[in-house]
Formats: sequence, structure tokens, C-alpha cells
Amino acid sequence: MTEILTSAQMRATEAAAISSGATTGLALMERAGQGVVEAICAAWPALATPAETPHRAVVLCGPGNNGGDGFVVARLLRRRGWKVTVFFHGDLARMPPDAFEMHARWRRIGPVHPLPPQPDLGHPDLVIDALFGIGLNRPLDGFAAIFAAIAACGAPCVAIDLPSGLDADARPETESWPSAPCSLAVTFHREKPIHAALRAHGIPVIVAPIGL
Repeated sequence: MTEILTSAQMRATEAAAISSGATTGLALMERAGQGVVEAICAAWPALATPAETPHRAVVLCGPGNNGGDGFVVARLLRRRGWKVTVFFHGDLARMPPDAFEMHARWRRIGPVHPLPPQPDLGHPDLVIDALFGIGLNRPLDGFAAIFAAIAACGAPCVAIDLPSGLDADARPETESWPSAPCSLAVTFHREKPIHAALRAHGIPVIVAPIGL
């Protein structure tokens, strides 16, 4: 059977590994971003190779460590020759230190745009949803237009950990909250309870190892 971890168990696993000196938060975040890029290349082989016209990604980053993962993905896609547009929702002054550092690393190579309430995402090849991850435990307010913009842009959307708006610990039989569209979810180390519900709705879930 596949081992399932709650959000609290996942955070405890990461904290134990970091406190033991086995790894660092930055290393885990870097591996998570690499895992997402590898999953993208496996799911869409045409995006894995350079094109005459560079592939284009829109990366939506939130205020926590999920957003930090998104900044890593943006940087790695840029390294592959993609055109990457990054939007940020949140308060930089309140970001966790590791996520703040990944934001700073991206800023050395590209700009960050504030995420407006009704964004125009254009026509990218891919959208990365790194707004909210396993820490969310309440319905999101004011994101309906953002979720609609993701759906309207016509590109597949890759969720880091889980689609923004969902509760990682929700069981498949529970009523779901409004959430971002999702074509593929990439989670880390172990699945969370909500992933069974995603699979039941036909959304592929990939578990990427991050060295835990």
C-alpha cells in the first residue's frame, strides 16, 4: 500500500531531517523544484526539448514555502531556455526564510509581478500553480477570478503539491473547496490524503523524491 502522510506528518518529517543535519530547507526546496521540472518533461515530452520559439511558462507563487518551490521551478525552466513570467501573491516581509531566499535567487535573473485580482495570463504553454500548498486549511476568498484566468488561458496547469484552494488532509468523500484547475499534481516524498480524490477525478499525481 502507498503510505499516506497528513500535512502535519509531512512537516514533522521535514523538520526532523533538517534538525538532524541530514539536509537543509533550501536543499529540500531545490529538489522539489527539480522534481516538478522532471515531472513536466515526463508528462509533456514536447516541452522537454528546446523549440524554435521558446516555450513559455507562467508561474504563480504564493506567500509560503509552496511559493518558494515555484521560484525554483521558474529558475530551472529559465535555465532550459523557457520564457518565464512570475506572479507573486503575498507579503515578502512575511515569507519563510527559505522561500524568501528562492525569491531572491529568481530576482537575480528575472522580474516578479504582483498577482492582480483579475490577471491576464496570456497564452502560455504551461501554468505552474505554486500559490498555496499543504498548509492551507480553510477556503480561499477572492481567488475565483484567478482560478478562472488559469482555466481561460488554455494551457495545462501543474499544481505543486496540490491545487491551490484544497485542503491536503481532506478525504475523498468530503466536499471539496473551490480550487485552481489542475492537469497534473506533483507532490513530494509521500502522497497526502487529498490525492486520492484528485486521482478519482482523473488528475494524475506524481510523487517526487526529495531525499527524505
